[in-house]
Amino acid sequence: MSLLYKAYAALSSGAFVAGLPPFWLYTRLTGRFRRGLRERLGLFPIQELQRGRPSNRVWIHAASLGEVRVARSITNQLEKSVPGCNVVLSTNTDHGHDLAQKLFDPDSVFYAPLDFLPSVRKALSAVNPEVMVFLETELWPTWISEAQRKGIRIALVHGRISGRSIGKYLAFRSLFREVLQHINAFSMITEEDARRIVAMGADPGRVTVNGNAKHDLLASQADPVIEPRMRNLLGLKPSHPVFIGGSTREGEEEILLSVYKRLLKHFPETVLLIAPRHVVRVPRIETMLRQQGLAVQLWTDLVRPGAERTAPVVLINTFGELFNLYSVGTILFCGASLVPLGGQNPLEPAAWGNMVFYGPSMEDFAEAKRLLEQERAGVEVTDADTFAEQALYFLSHREELQERGSRAREAVLRIRGASERHAEVIGRLMGQR
Repeated sequence: MSLLYKAYAALSSGAFVAGLPPFWLYTRLTGRFRRGLRERLGLFPIQELQRGRPSNRVWIHAASLGEVRVARSITNQLEKSVPGCNVVLSTNTDHGHDLAQKLFDPDSVFYAPLDFLPSVRKALSAVNPEVMVFLETELWPTWISEAQRKGIRIALVHGRISGRSIGKYLAFRSLFREVLQHINAFSMITEEDARRIVAMGADPGRVTVNGNAKHDLLASQADPVIEPRMRNLLGLKPSHPVFIGGSTREGEEEILLSVYKRLLKHFPETVLLIAPRHVVRVPRIETMLRQQGLAVQLWTDLVRPGAERTAPVVLINTFGELFNLYSVGTILFCGASLVPLGGQNPLEPAAWGNMVFYGPSMEDFAEAKRLLEQERAGVEVTDADTFAEQALYFLSHREELQERGSRAREAVLRIRGASERHAEVIGRLMGQR
């Protein structure tokens, strides 16, 4: 055990002891974090977990909403190859927890324990899995070390190490090298992810590259019945171009607004939908839009019974609507890309048969960007001027826009199969305890 890990364990345990009383008081006074508090402290309902438990239990940790969807896709394949496999799933967020209860057996869904020794030990003893699976970048030193100490097989599945985060991991390489040695299998998304996890200290012999399971979800989620429902809610005519800014970040809305004003000069019926990545920013964006003289409606007002769209701009103020809204898009932009934040997944709008626009910062989705650009179905823009020029061109050449969108969907369909490959990695660990 390295000195750095001992220091981490000591500091985290000390923080747990010192911080628990004020944290408990905070939850009582504010109401925040009260959901799942006992489970976050490792106090899982042991009787429920133990009831009829088979030996082949798999505990999957899916931090938030996106990871929960990936977990469902992978476990669908796992349950086919390992009949009777018993999956328990933990999440960090309320949104993730709510979705997990819809997609999995509600009694098997819990909040994840905090990475403190007492919480982790209680949780592992209660669940007692055969295999522990962490999705994407969930690398919790205490949790992983304690699972290994108990003889639990461990996998990092659908592993992803972004270019923006690798430097931080390497700064603590001695800690992560020790933690990664406890992991039995690494099933990574891309070759670059594999190289980065090895650079952090993973055994190259335990690392495989198996693709992005989110691609498997996209094609099936893009259900044709959704588009007419969205068009009806938004009061869209076939003649209405729809400009969508998806998962936008601070500084991008102003650029999109500049583009939108130029589009209106040539296509005055254009409807603008803005879905910020963090809905807490909605009031500020709404104020900015109104100061620019634009009428705005909130999505929550629009979906009320009997409501109609009367404004040219709709601001999405709820979480989880964006994917379905992409179905009605004409010009679609993936946010976090005109600012240096790594981008968002361009294959989500592509799954609906849409060409996709994005800025130069797409490091987190470089593979998806390359795929679309190979098909001439993705367009990089650098500022409001280049974006407006490209958007106006394609609005004036609808057949070309549609043809490129068709190629985008075909590209998404071709790259399916990652869920099955990730599931195979988990399956190989089962029975080896």
